[in-house]
Order: sequence, then structure tokens, then C-alpha cells
Amino acid sequence: MPATLNFFDTYTLMAINEQVTPRPSFFRDRYFPTGEGDIFRSDKVLTEYRKGDRKMAAFISDRVGDIPMDRRGYAIHEYEPARIAPSRLLTMDDLRKRGFGEAIYAVSTPAERAARLLRDDMDDMERRISAREEWMCAQVMQNNACTMQTYVDNDTQGETQYVQFYDSTSDHAHTISSANYWDAVGITFMTVRAEVRAMARKLTSRGLPATDLVLGVSAADALLAIDEFRELIDKNSGFAIGAINEQLSAYDGVTFEGIINFGGHRLNVITVDEEYVDDSDNVQKFFPAKAVMVTAPGCGHLMYGQITQIDKVDAEPASHAAKRVPKLVVDQANDQRKLRLATRPLAAPKDYCPFIYASQAVS
Repeated sequence: MPATLNFFDTYTLMAINEQVTPRPSFFRDRYFPTGEGDIFRSDKVLTEYRKGDRKMAAFISDRVGDIPMDRRGYAIHEYEPARIAPSRLLTMDDLRKRGFGEAIYAVSTPAERAARLLRDDMDDMERRISAREEWMCAQVMQNNACTMQTYVDNDTQGETQYVQFYDSTSDHAHTISSANYWDAVGITFMTVRAEVRAMARKLTSRGLPATDLVLGVSAADALLAIDEFRELIDKNSGFAIGAINEQLSAYDGVTFEGIINFGGHRLNVITVDEEYVDDSDNVQKFFPAKAVMVTAPGCGHLMYGQITQIDKVDAEPASHAAKRVPKLVVDQANDQRKLRLATRPLAAPKDYCPFIYASQAVS
């Protein structure tokens, strides 16, 4: 006799959710991976970071054995991540309708159609949550902070939550003067090289890696339009600084341009033209078209707080430490089911300001 899955069991739903193919998300996947210690069995998560150490060890006189070295200080903060919990109803009308991609004269039973809709709904909710996580990661890299506007329903705003990863002033910002904009009249690659090298040095001087140059689409176009730059990537120039070999990536709107040497810093040049639809139904870019940023993969991590819920009728509240926690609720009186997928993510840097961001590189 075939086994019957209990769709009301939270762990069964969590196992189904793990089979959903996650939406590729450039900033989240490359810069904010989730490690084993990033899923907390508590409502709050801990973030800690410390600045690089550039002090030198002292020369020791023969008359003493050693000189004690102070431990590096670090900052630790406790945050309660905002909850994300999209849901979708399954009604009797949904079970009577032909589903998307289903044969016109389908022979699916209501139970089979309900199982398929459950899987499709979970996939839709996963995509929206992934888009919000991608937005959060991009916001942290641009602001070293993130503002999370909560909602009571689709139209009513709740409280605003704000998290920042610095004390009074953040050191992640870099300003490019209008005279040095990459599309300025008479701009040279050596000027651009000096700006990017300065951004990279803000990282490497603190012992942090600088391997990626992330460009908005307008900044990328301006760089590629500089005549001197095109000459220097010519292998026959005698002073080749790298190569441009544009390749589409697995991430929508993200192009790997090539590796370019900026004053000894060999950086992966990546153009980002990823887009999303905001809460006002306007199309926005995850990374501004005029912006540039120097950073390195794995500079941050995406953490998760636990979800506490009542899994079954008459059951005690249960806490689940996981990236995604589903819940299926039945309204027998109205012949409805509601599937909810909840999560509490928080994107945070691993070190103090491991990304250097310039909000405007072109006019």
C-alpha cells in the first residue's frame, strides 16, 4: 500500500520546500552565503565584526622576556530580524479550474490538483522571498545598513525597522568628484584606475580582500567607451592590463566582463542590471546604474532567526530553526486551505565595511 504524505505536518512541508529550486540571486549567493552557524534557535541573531590589525610587533630588549599584546576589540550586536510570511489561499474554485500548464481536458482529481497547487504556490512564495533577500543584501552593501518597512496588510504600513553595521559614521562610502566621472569629457583610464585602486586600497590596507569590481550598467558602458581603456586591453599594446570577454551568468541581468588590473589589483569586473518590482509596482534596479563597488565574495552572511508557530489545532507553540518554515491551515467552514511560508532573514557583513561603494561614477 503506498505511503500517504501528511501535508499538515510542518516537517513534511519543510521537506517539500527543500525540493523547490531556489531563485538564483547574485548578491545573496556570491556575497552573503549562509553557513552552519547562521541559523539561530532564537528570535534574535548575533552579528559581530572587527577591524583589521595593522600594528607591528615590537622589538624586545634582551632584559625582558616578552611584551603582552592586547586583544583586538570587536563589535557585537543583537538584532531581531523582521519576519517575512507570504501566504496563499486554496479554495474549492481553484480545484475546479484548469491549472497553468495543465492539459485542457485534464483527468486530475481534486486531491492531485491540490497537491500540484501546493507545490506551485510554495515555488511562487520562495521566489518572492528570494527577491526580498536579494534586495536586503544589495541594500546592506550600498548603505552598510538596511531599512525594513513592515506591513499589516497589502496596503497598510506597520512599524519601520532599521539596522546599521557601524557606530556613528560608516567608512564604506567613496566619493568620485564630477571632474573624474567616467563619462566626463577627456576622461582617461588612468583617472579611472586611480579611483578604483583607491577603493581597493581601503580594503586591502585593513587586511580585507578586494577581488570584485561591481558596476551598474551605465558605469560599465562608460568604462568600455574610454578609448584609452580599449587600447590597453589590446594584447598588442605592450601594456596589457587584462581582457574583456563578456559572458552572461546564471543570474538574470548579471554579466561577467573579464579580469582587469587596476594598479596591481586584479579585479573581476561584473556588470549588474538585475531588476525587481517594488511595493508600488515600479521596476527598480537592485544595483544603481551609475554606481560602482569594490568587494570580495563571502564578505557577509545571511542569517536566520527561528519561527515560532502553532503547527496543529490544540497543539503547543513550536519553534523551528530553518531558512523557511511552512504552515498549512484549514478553514473547514469555508472549504479553504491557506499555505504560509515564513522566514526571518538578516544580511550582515562579516568584517567592518568589507565593501567600498561609490553611488555615482557617471553623470
